[in-house]
Amino acid sequence: MTEPRLYLVTPPLAAPGEGAAVFAAAAASGAVACALLRLATNEPGQSKAVARAVCDILQPAGIAVVVEDDTRLAGRAEADGVHVAGAGEALAAALKSMRPKRIVGVGALASRDEAMQAGEAEPDYLMFGEPAADGFVRPLDWRVERAGWWSEIFNVPCVAYAAQADEVAALAQAGADFVALGPWLFAEADPAAILKRAAADLAAAPARA
Repeated sequence: MTEPRLYLVTPPLAAPGEGAAVFAAAAASGAVACALLRLATNEPGQSKAVARAVCDILQPAGIAVVVEDDTRLAGRAEADGVHVAGAGEALAAALKSMRPKRIVGVGALASRDEAMQAGEAEPDYLMFGEPAADGFVRPLDWRVERAGWWSEIFNVPCVAYAAQADEVAALAQAGADFVALGPWLFAEADPAAILKRAAADLAAAPARA
């Protein structure tokens, strides 16, 4: 039996050192399993420097780092894998490139049919409810329903996105294997306190088989 874990989604980062306080708190918390690194730069050298800075904090604490939509950077920066959007060609290409040594996760799954199509490819996890490009986040009821439906039927782990701290408990109770804390965490004055509260909410949820 396993307890659900936390998953970080970063804001777009442009320089090494950005978000360091949150990453340090995550490394110290013992509750975070993975972080999705999003970048605000396309310059190869800068992207690698940012990714390596994040990996250097998180990986020694056993936290996997996955890079958004960039398999090449994942390899160059020695990250743990990649996160892609949708169940189409990007997912197939990532699985071909990253397996078997690295993680492949997938999000931006708007429908049940698309989620099942992605699940058939057997990625390492599916994410539900993360913000769209314009910042829109689906209602909590939708995210709870989707996590509960998936966890009840399918074996591929799922990540459910929490748009604020007080949503963590509901998503964990619904059956999510991981609950994602998004860019909002990086704007909090005391991220360590948020992580501690979230970890307590996860510990109170039923363990997964």
